Order: sequence, then structure tokens, then C-alpha cells
Amino acid sequence: QVQLVESGGGLVQAGGSLRLSCAASGRPFSNYAMGWFRQAPGKEREFVAGLTWTGSRTVYADSVKGRFTISRDNAKNTLYLQMNTLNAEDTAVYYCAASTDSLTTYIQITTTGRYDYWGQGTQVTVSS
Repeated sequence: QVQLVESGGGLVQAGGSLRLSCAASGRPFSNYAMGWFRQAPGKEREFVAGLTWTGSRTVYADSVKGRFTISRDNAKNTLYLQMNTLNAEDTAVYYCAASTDSLTTYIQITTTGRYDYWGQGTQVTVSS
């Protein structure tokens, strides 16, 4: 079992920045591929960013590429999402997720169903 707890969400003006954190506990964090997803009201949950368990490969949704950066600190059992140049379309509940599979391909990393553990989410609201 892995427990995931997100933090760092909040209200920010358009053009601003936030850094989300996801603290993991339970089984060794370094064994998992990790991802960030988001869900806006009335929309399906969508992939935002992901990285392999080694951190050697990162993948981003086109909508956040160049603005968001995913990273992990295995020593601290923490996943991060640095979000810059935020806009109103980034408003959503953000979830971190962990996969027990060794996700390596783009399809694997971006697919919601490939992740086994989810956090409770943290709200990000961008005012325009």
C-alpha cells in the first residue's frame, strides 16, 4: 500500500506560479512511476505530467509543456509539480498518482488506468 497526500494548491492570479507537493508513505517510493492528473468541474480527469521510477523520462500534456515541471526526490519520498505562467484553464483539482508497473512508454505514462494509488487531490484556482 502507498498513501499519497498532495499539498500546495491555492488561489493564484493568471501568470503566477504554484508548486504542488505529493508526500508518499508506505512502500518504497522509488519503486513507483509517478504522475500528476487534474480534473476540472464537468470534465474527465486528464493527464498532466508523469515520470518513470528512475526519473529518466518525463512526459507532459501539450497544454502544460514548457510551463510545468515534474520532479521527484526519492530521499524525501516526495513528488513535485512546479507550475508557472498559470492561466484560467489550469483551474482544477490536481491529483498525484503512483503505479506499481514500470511505465516507460508515452501511452503507459499518460493513461489514468495504469496508476494504482491516488491522493485526495488539491484545488488549484487561477483567477483571470
